[in-house]
Amino acid sequence: MTKSKTTPDTAAQTLEVAPAMPGTTTPKGKLGALVALLLRPEGASLEAMQAATGWQAHSVRGVIAGSIKKKLGFAVTSEKSDAGRLYRIVKGAGA
Repeated sequence: MTKSKTTPDTAAQTLEVAPAMPGTTTPKGKLGALVALLLRPEGASLEAMQAATGWQAHSVRGVIAGSIKKKLGFAVTSEKSDAGRLYRIVKGAGA
């Protein structure tokens, strides 16, 4: 029995990529999809990030804290709104 290749999640494929912040490189793959979502002016909900990556909520939050904040140096904020908690990268801060 052979394993079939899995195709990337369609939500991540159809994502509009936000322009990268000056002086930074945009990661590729699912991490890049998360960064693109967080760079949007409206930010992203946890549910939208889960749909784009196929990851569970704790994995998305872990990547935000570990890879996006610590390794890439972005300043990520979260705020509670009527639609739920929204996360976004603060422009002009971090990397």
